[in-house]
Amino acid sequence: MNEAVVDLPDDLDAIRSALIEWYEVDHREYPWRETDDPYAILVSEVMSQQTQLERVVDAWADFLDRWPTVEDLAGADRADVVSFWSAHSLGYNNRAKYLHEAATQVVSEYDGEFPESPDELSELMGVGPYTANAVASFAFNNGEAVVDTNVKRVLYRAFSIPDEDAAFEDTAKVLMPDGESRVWNNAIMELGGVACEKTPRCDVAGCPWREWCDAYASGDFSAPDVPEQTTFEGSRRQMRGRVIGALREHDHLAIDDLGPKVRVDYAPEGDGEADREWLRDLLEDLTDDGLVEIKEGNDQPIARLR
Repeated sequence: MNEAVVDLPDDLDAIRSALIEWYEVDHREYPWRETDDPYAILVSEVMSQQTQLERVVDAWADFLDRWPTVEDLAGADRADVVSFWSAHSLGYNNRAKYLHEAATQVVSEYDGEFPESPDELSELMGVGPYTANAVASFAFNNGEAVVDTNVKRVLYRAFSIPDEDAAFEDTAKVLMPDGESRVWNNAIMELGGVACEKTPRCDVAGCPWREWCDAYASGDFSAPDVPEQTTFEGSRRQMRGRVIGALREHDHLAIDDLGPKVRVDYAPEGDGEADREWLRDLLEDLTDDGLVEIKEGNDQPIARLR
């Protein structure tokens, strides 16, 4: 396994199942998620580049009403396609030209049948690696793990993956279950789009990875596309992270053994009962979040991860 992913939790099957179940129970309803037609999916992917998905819905439906098959698009006048693109404010008109050319290639070079692998799809005009992989995944369930900005943010926060393309790609490959690129890539992008946004909505969106997430444990939600939180040093979220780290290392600790590992000046003896109360309050927060459990020991409470 690549060095970038050695710190992933051991229970990867549980992590995978939690995300897929979360997605299948409830997700945003986009019409291109209800089809496995590679032509319709390619149109949605090209339209979605730098365009909000809510704006794409009507344009996508109108486009397919006008050119319902790849043969229809290949036979269209390119000027009409560009005019449609411009009228629907879909951004760079070159994408309309490339989409028309790709349709022409499918008809002339592949007898109207889309290639199914990311490598072959990348041979189509204007279809880069990301789009090729998305079409392979969503149309043929034959793709690699998608790594976009949202996915990087999720992996960085959840598993403290270094901000390096190779690390993100290696981790994404390890996480994705074999033969499930369609549901997995939809699910992890949904996670980044509705729960792990730049401003996270962990509890509101019911993020399925909260029990494994480093950012949720520490409260530090900085990410490659989110500025670092300058008040982290000495903050409560830093202390939460230290509790989680110590319990991961030692399995369980009496609170007075845990305290110095969280704060070097922790001293409950004598007049230091306030330190013990401070730690108990911190642990209660983590208990409420479902991350830690407290049990009574012989002399003092024992903390452990759930």
